Amino acid sequence: MPSFQHRKAVGDAHELRVAQELTWRGWNVNAWGQGVLTDPVRSALRGTASALRWTPDLIIAKGQQIALIDCKSRMTSRATSRHVVERAAVTAHLQLVAWTLLPVYYVFDDLDVLTPHDVLTAGRHGPYSNAGSGSPYYLVPVSRSLAFDTTFGAQRSTGLSAAA
Repeated sequence: MPSFQHRKAVGDAHELRVAQELTWRGWNVNAWGQGVLTDPVRSALRGTASALRWTPDLIIAKGQQIALIDCKSRMTSRATSRHVVERAAVTAHLQLVAWTLLPVYYVFDDLDVLTPHDVLTAGRHGPYSNAGSGSPYYLVPVSRSLAFDTTFGAQRSTGLSAAA
């Protein structure tokens, strides 16, 4: 099993990529969630049952639109073509949507997008994992995903031609 530092580096790279993709589409992006907390606070939070453990990674705004983004790195099985999301995260995010009245989106490595509601309605209960967190999770067919460009808009033109 990869070390925490390795998993964190992979997650950080994915968050950076998602932030760049959103910025190229005209969204203003800010870090949010556990990534902005100090190590001691993150560590203490992991030892609780608080829904704050699943706070999304990014908050984005475009005009008056605001959304929360939870980046999901290495959460897609190539063998089964299904995305994986922990059940506790989905529950916390559905509560967050109800509390804040803001949408939450999961963005996977291939830039597929799902909402907590999508996961709840299209997902199947997966078995408890013996690897990783050992937590129960949902499995959602990749075919049920939303397209990144459809959800967040196409990249803005830079005004540069391909021949330049």
